[in-house]
Amino acid sequence: MKAFVAGIIIGSFLVAFGVFSYFVTGRAPAAVDDKPFPFERILANGALDAHIKQEMPKLAPIAANEGTFLAGADVYQHQCAICHALPNVDQTPMAKGMFPKPPALFKGKGVTDDSANETYWKVANGIRLTGMPEFKHSLNDAQMWQVSLLLANADKISDAVKEQLKPPVPPGSPVAPAVSAPTTGVPTKPGRVPISPHSTPTT
Repeated sequence: MKAFVAGIIIGSFLVAFGVFSYFVTGRAPAAVDDKPFPFERILANGALDAHIKQEMPKLAPIAANEGTFLAGADVYQHQCAICHALPNVDQTPMAKGMFPKPPALFKGKGVTDDSANETYWKVANGIRLTGMPEFKHSLNDAQMWQVSLLLANADKISDAVKEQLKPPVPPGSPVAPAVSAPTTGVPTKPGRVPISPHSTPTT
């Protein structure tokens, strides 16, 4: 019996030492293009899911309605789109260079299969080692719920909300030419200026 227990202790020590050596000797992946280490996604996702289910709020304090979605779209434009992209817009080079790559939240199902409560936890707390920041120190509670409810219902939003999610017009982009005031249509001749219908005749 003692030999069996000693074998378990020694075996556990060797496993722990092997895992420790794997990381401290530089063999573990670290660069974005490196292949994930064995079971990385399974272990990381499993631990994250369990943690979120334990801590996420049970009920949303605001309604999932048009006003909420419009407000959430404004938050998304300023805080989220740089990584998660706008509808029908490709992700930025910064997002493409991250590991894990941030999901495009208006492409495919996005996170519509997650509850708004789960998304709220991620928005508020961030996810370590992924590039996902926490926003509880930069957004208020209402803003975090607004964007979370928007994303949970991204497949049901109205045209007005979609319009709010369009890319902003870049500074310096061409604008429509100003419409000039109509003239009387008097033919132009040398020395004659077309008369505006709003001009006052001179005597």
